[in-house]
Amino acid sequence: MAHKKGQGSSRNGRDSNPQYRGVKVYAGETVSAGSILVRQLGTVIHPGSNVKLGRDYTLYSTVDGVVKYERQGRDRKKVSVYPAQASA
Repeated sequence: MAHKKGQGSSRNGRDSNPQYRGVKVYAGETVSAGSILVRQLGTVIHPGSNVKLGRDYTLYSTVDGVVKYERQGRDRKKVSVYPAQASA
């Protein structure tokens, strides 16, 4: 058995930056598609229209538009992104 690691193995790569939780974009702000809206543990805030849920419960926008936080029923919050009206 070898007592030394092979040359290809890397001992680095374990010190990634933390993903700070919280609301990143507030109501009324304009976002572009793919922008992170909320980082959270579990679904504290649920995805509404034009918002998707990431693997780590991150909410992100799928379209360019304006953010709006809404109630969904009595005890559930959701965030939606509505496309901005094009000025004629």
